[in-house]
Amino acid sequence: MCATGEHAFFSSPHTFVRLVVCEMRLTRKRWTICTISILLIFYKTTEMGRNEVHQKTGLTGGSEPSSTRLMVNASEKLFGFSLSDMSDMGEGWKINATLVTIMRKDVLRFLDAERDVSVIKSSFKPGDTIHYVLDRRRTFNVSQTLHSLLPEVSPLKNKTFKTCAVVGNSGVLLKSGCGKEIDSHGFVIRCNLAPLEDFADDVGLRSDFTTMNPSVIPRVYGGLWDERQRERFIRRLQQLNDSVLWIPAFMVKGGERHVEIVNQLILKHKLKVRTAYPSLRLIHAVRGYWLTNKINIKRPSTGLLMYTMATRFCDEIYLYGFWPFPKDGNGNPVKYHYYDGLRYRYFSNAGPHRMPLEFKTLKRLHSKGALKLTTSKCTYP
Repeated sequence: MCATGEHAFFSSPHTFVRLVVCEMRLTRKRWTICTISILLIFYKTTEMGRNEVHQKTGLTGGSEPSSTRLMVNASEKLFGFSLSDMSDMGEGWKINATLVTIMRKDVLRFLDAERDVSVIKSSFKPGDTIHYVLDRRRTFNVSQTLHSLLPEVSPLKNKTFKTCAVVGNSGVLLKSGCGKEIDSHGFVIRCNLAPLEDFADDVGLRSDFTTMNPSVIPRVYGGLWDERQRERFIRRLQQLNDSVLWIPAFMVKGGERHVEIVNQLILKHKLKVRTAYPSLRLIHAVRGYWLTNKINIKRPSTGLLMYTMATRFCDEIYLYGFWPFPKDGNGNPVKYHYYDGLRYRYFSNAGPHRMPLEFKTLKRLHSKGALKLTTSKCTYP
């Protein structure tokens, strides 16, 4: 206990020493409390300022418990909205240029979208050992083939576009008539080497940037073991017409053999594609950005990766083929992919992707004018 009162000053030298020590402790305690108080005031002031900016730009709604929240928590119900309300979201839509600018700046705090689009030739040399992005315990060596196809500079260095289309592969595109509208945009991004020719009226033909997960090779092209499958694959790459082929080569073990076969075919047949391989940090940077906005996604889908990167290069972003539900707003069945019979698999928390949560996030951004999400038929002239 600390002695108080006048007698404490005269009781004894020992008492005086104890009093000095006690006063020092009290002073230290006061400074600690004062410091904590100042930090709390600073935090609250900063949070209020951030909330005010987000409210002005429409990122959040006044009815939500947290104004920094772009979308509902994962613990809420799977849909959280009526699919019947999604039939015509294009009516009255208008771009929110202020919000687009703010999101672009926020994204750039987490990733250098220009550099992270692809590693470049000077980043590695043949024989270098690389840890897989999603399995750090395992490694592979950079082959001469892979190194020869690395770009000298980022394929989107110093590029900007007025409008961009990011095209997913949902069956909601079937009978949409969106092909001409998609092809009219300044830059068209497509996912996982989806077929185009037989679906041109609905999905278009233009392709400036096409992703191809290594899993496409065994699932769609039989691992490229026989000549017939190789010829079919080569014809598909020839349709890219010197556009960018984006291959996530460093994600997980198992895909390196498929990537190597693809690279060998590109070199052997002198295919006119510009290969790109995303940086080792891209997926973590994108996930980090969404986590700060309360969107807890374990592994962003290719579509969400493409949208997030596109905020760096595109003034206006239009999304097509993003629909992770087995039925449309009228209760009609919707294929998972417009071109095959693959089943829906992403409704479990055990899966790598959280498609419904991603969609709800994009729908919210659509309503605020950050992007345009098309989920019905197009009326392009």
